[in-house]
Formats: sequence, structure tokens, C-alpha cells
Amino acid sequence: MSGHSKWHNIQGRKNAQDAKRGKIFQKLSKEIYMAARNGDTDPANNPALRLVMDKARSANMPKDNIQRAIKKAQGGDGESYDEVTYEGYGPGGVAVFVETLTDNKNRTATSVRLNFSRNGGTLGEPGSVAYMFDRKGYIAIDRSTTDVEEDDLLLEIMDAGAEDLQTSDEAFEIYTGAKEFTEVRDALEAAGYELANSELTMIPQNKMAVPEDKQEQFERMIDALEDNDDVQNVYTAAEDEDND
Repeated sequence: MSGHSKWHNIQGRKNAQDAKRGKIFQKLSKEIYMAARNGDTDPANNPALRLVMDKARSANMPKDNIQRAIKKAQGGDGESYDEVTYEGYGPGGVAVFVETLTDNKNRTATSVRLNFSRNGGTLGEPGSVAYMFDRKGYIAIDRSTTDVEEDDLLLEIMDAGAEDLQTSDEAFEIYTGAKEFTEVRDALEAAGYELANSELTMIPQNKMAVPEDKQEQFERMIDALEDNDDVQNVYTAAEDEDND
């Protein structure tokens, strides 16, 4: 795995996410609702529900909000959302992959297109950038919560089926194949590790720097997409500014 570090991005965006906490909870509620509606409402029997519940806990979403979304799904109120992805390029030609959950595809397509075009981006055709990303499992362990040595952890995660371990002063970052993610996560939890983050994500195969004169515009586009009520996740191939 090329020197990609999500931990830096997660920590760097924390304050901005705190300011948008209400919107984040709203989006997570939608994901929980759909996972529960399309499967068992017991996370022990529904891997998709457990995954999004873990994501919600990582975002410090209150238990009441989580249970409310599950109960709403149990009530069968008829709400339904479609998963739609959008692909394109931001200012400077950086690939951007967007995942949405929507009850109105026309509304979402229009708003996402505007988010791109108003901020110097270009929306592409399906498949235009998806091939540049790989679906991976990502797990982070804050090093302040464990005294495990890097070599020992590496042996543990490789035995469990992980692909890669990246280590910094602050965190251990573990990458897995999409199919192996659940098994690796469960093995780490069973071993007593406290997971700071665990999710399925899209990792760019190659990253590129955003031109200096396009950085502000690029960040504005990403903020607009993340602020879109229908957008669940935004992935980019942008190189971290101070992760050279």
C-alpha cells in the first residue's frame, strides 16, 4: 500500500466534522435504517448493520439515535433509498468518487452536478474514475490505548488476514481486503484492542497533488459535497498536503 494515511485526514477533519455533527448523525441514521430494513435488525445477524453501527459509534452518535433508526426500520414505514455513485474530477484533475443514498435520484444528480461545476470540477460518466480506487477495510488503533509492539501487531493482523500495517507515532493503521475486513476487525476486538476507527472505504491506487492555486477551490468542492444531504461518502485521490 503506497504511503497513504487516513489517520492524518481523520484527525485533521475532526473539528470540521464536530461542527457538522447533526448532519453526520442524520446521514448515519439513513444508513442504519437501510441496513436494518434490508436485513435482520439484530446486528449479530446482520454484518451490514453492525458495520454502520460501528461507524456511528466511532462518530460518537448517541445510542438513542441508533436505536431510533432501527425501530423506524422495524416499523416498515415504506421509506426507501437508492444507492447511487457519482464519479468525476475536481480542480486540477484529481479523481473524486461519491457515494449517495437518495429517495430522489433526479434531485441528487442535479445537486451533485452543481457541487462539481460550481467549484471547478467536472462530473464524469459511470466508471470514469472507479477503476482508480480499491475497496478496502480500514482499521485504526490509537497507540495511546495499547503498549503492543509493531512487530507483534503485524504478526497478529497477518494471521487474521490483513494486507498491510502502517505505523506512525499516533496510530497503527491496518488495511484489509473487503472480504477479510470483518474477520480481521473481529480478531482485533477479541484480542482486546480498542479500535479508534473501523470501516470499509475506497483507497486510491495512486495519489496526485492538487495544484497550489486550486487547493482552496478543491477543498470548497469537497466541503459542498460532504454538506449535501444525499451524499454519504466522498473519496478523492488527492495527496495529503503534508504527507510527502
